[in-house]
Amino acid sequence: SDSEIIAYALDTLYNIISNDEEEEVEENSTKQSEDLGSQFTEIFIKQPENVTLLLSLLEEFDFHVRWPGVRLLTSLLKQLGPPVQQIILVSPMGVSRLMDLLADSREIIRNDGVLLLQALTRGNGAIQKIVAFENAFERLLDIITEEGNSDGGIVVEDCLILLQNLLKTNNSNQNFFKEGSYIQRMKPWFELVRVLVSPTNPPGATSSCQKAMFQCGLLQQLCTILMATGIPADILTETINTVSEVIRGCQVNQDYFASVNAPSNPPRPAIVVLLMSMVNERQPFVLRCAVLYCFQCFLYKNQKGQGEILLCGGLFSTDSLSNWCAAVALAHALQGNATQKEQLLRVQLATSIGNPPVSLLQQCTNILSQGSKIQTRVGLLMLLCTWLSNCPIAVTHFLHNSANVPFLTGQIAENLGEEEQLVQGLCALLLGISIYFNDNSLENYMKEKLKQLIEKRIGKENFIEKLGFISKHELYSRASQKPQPNFPSPEYMIFDHEFTKLVKELEGIITKAIYKSSEEDKKEEEVKKTLEQHDNIVTHYKNMIREQDLQLEELKQQVSTLKCQNEQLQTAVTQQASQIQQHKDQYNLLKVQLGKDNHHQGSHGDGAQVNGIQPEEISRLREEVEELKSQQGLLQSQLAEKDSLIENLKSSQVSAGNEQASAAASPRDSEQIVELKQELTALKSQLNSQSLEITRLQAENRELLQRAEALAKSAPVEGENENVATAKTTDVEGRLSALLQETKELKSEIKALSEEKTAIKMQLDSSNSTIAILQMEKDKLGIEVTDSKKEQDDLLVLLADQDQKILSLKSKLKILGHPVEEEDESGDQDDDDDETDDGDKDQDI
Repeated sequence: SDSEIIAYALDTLYNIISNDEEEEVEENSTKQSEDLGSQFTEIFIKQPENVTLLLSLLEEFDFHVRWPGVRLLTSLLKQLGPPVQQIILVSPMGVSRLMDLLADSREIIRNDGVLLLQALTRGNGAIQKIVAFENAFERLLDIITEEGNSDGGIVVEDCLILLQNLLKTNNSNQNFFKEGSYIQRMKPWFELVRVLVSPTNPPGATSSCQKAMFQCGLLQQLCTILMATGIPADILTETINTVSEVIRGCQVNQDYFASVNAPSNPPRPAIVVLLMSMVNERQPFVLRCAVLYCFQCFLYKNQKGQGEILLCGGLFSTDSLSNWCAAVALAHALQGNATQKEQLLRVQLATSIGNPPVSLLQQCTNILSQGSKIQTRVGLLMLLCTWLSNCPIAVTHFLHNSANVPFLTGQIAENLGEEEQLVQGLCALLLGISIYFNDNSLENYMKEKLKQLIEKRIGKENFIEKLGFISKHELYSRASQKPQPNFPSPEYMIFDHEFTKLVKELEGIITKAIYKSSEEDKKEEEVKKTLEQHDNIVTHYKNMIREQDLQLEELKQQVSTLKCQNEQLQTAVTQQASQIQQHKDQYNLLKVQLGKDNHHQGSHGDGAQVNGIQPEEISRLREEVEELKSQQGLLQSQLAEKDSLIENLKSSQVSAGNEQASAAASPRDSEQIVELKQELTALKSQLNSQSLEITRLQAENRELLQRAEALAKSAPVEGENENVATAKTTDVEGRLSALLQETKELKSEIKALSEEKTAIKMQLDSSNSTIAILQMEKDKLGIEVTDSKKEQDDLLVLLADQDQKILSLKSKLKILGHPVEEEDESGDQDDDDDETDDGDKDQDI
């Protein structure tokens, strides 16, 4: 509970364990002190409770307790990092307590907390992940921003070192850093960029980080630093290396880099300026290596850039390092680009005034034969090997010069010192490439004649031994480890990383080619041609299948679209059917009401017949009303029939999705629609005739009223009878008006139903046409699927024939002594066994 005593105790433990000494001491004394500190640390952590207690003391806000505790724990981690890390890792909330130090308002504790986390995260992936997910990136970037980013001092450097610990070789933290949008906050500084885009990272992670760096403008700012003036050489070198890995293999970034211009008058491309620095012997060696790496990264998987670059000036410089850099850079422009190799054969150079121009290929061999420095010859031989590999046309051009083969055989056959052995090995590789990729177009330099020449002047065993000098060289393994040229001094700049891949690929192939006889070569050529034909056929059918798959996919999409349209139409028909049902219910309700009114009117009619003034005329009117009522009943029965037809149409339309049912129902529906149309026409004519009849009744009613008025004038004494007659006449007139109104309403209802039925007919016609289209598409799709199956069956038959041919050829090669891979034979044997077993099963069946 006494913070002062705790502070003294922590300081004492720190002094015991720490090796930090203010005064200069002898080296032996320092080693003894380091050993002693490690021993005291080991004693301290034997009881893990000591470290746990120390972690709990770090929660105290008191400066005199917290700061000594941070220093003591940092010293423990420096002395014995892994065991202390393990204790902290298993301690509850151990890492979280340490992360709180970054939020301390006292800078000295915060800064020492950064140093503590540096020691804690060094080499421990589990702790790195915990620290990262405790919001370390956000806090560290905030500290860097507060300290002025790249203008900051030692604190910024410590934060960057901690960030590097968290990101280096930790794919999980790299993904978290990318997904957390922290890359966008890296514009003011670029020290960590290479960790995220290193060629040793997984390709997908590197590519996504490269794209993010271009989108947020980080690459643009790096190029601005690259082209700025007054930048120190070491910072400029690191900037070039960073830009190199940001653009390596990323087409978008490579295109942008090609568009960058240097701030000169007139402006010149940044690539040109960099290449001029590479071949300038006054530039620092590390800077020239960085420019070469930048150029290699720019050309990596960039055929467009390879076609636009031609670097010849450095090949003819008196500086051997410039020769080597230019040769390697040009080799990268040819890497994996057969078209560029053929195009480069057309390049002609004017060597001197008055002499005819020579090809670039010939000029390289001329320089090679002049006995220049080893570094120059190695660079040119690597260029020629890259140029001629997988390019028979270039091999023909090379062999066409009669001086090249004697020069190579002479170099290989001589017994030279160790310094020249590498050149001999590269000459053997170049001659082997000229044999293996030879298309026998030159009679004097056919494969067999070149092998006889080797046998006569060099000896096959001697040739293979010289070829092995390349991979056995001490600098070969160093260059094969990583793409970046990293040499301690110019004399170590011998091998290029991509060239080591080429040697590894060709060394075994050339060895086999040297020992093959002419008959074996012929048979191998036949096998190659057969395999090429087989591959071409397989490729052709694969393309056909791919195209058919695309067509099938398009047809499936069309069918899906038509199905959606059909479903929409079915929904519309269902809605129409619902509306029809609603109208039907309304019509039934009106019909019931009309029946009640007719009953009421009938009772009044009986009274009129008994008490009428003119019974014969009233009776006639009654008969006419009864006739209208019977016609109305007939209309109701006809409308009921039409309702049943509408229900039939509804059921037919709902089942339109079923193609077979639709095919059978469509003709019947069409006949019903025609019948319905005819009956609606008859119904309209009946309504017209009824309207005429009502008009006639109205005229007779007017005559009756006139006669009643005349009778009233002629017999005024009979007042009581007159009143009765007037009441009777008014009653008849009311009933006729009601009947007329109801008839009009029925007419309007029938008209609305007619319009709805017409709309339903149009919907049904549209559905029928859609169904017909779907049926046609289905038939077409079925035909195409059948054709595709036939073509696939043909392909399977063809592949089976080709497999039999390959088996036969392999057996012939085996008989001739040619090595055949056992896996293929076992695989083929298994296939044969399977076929035999299937045949036995078929026989048993």
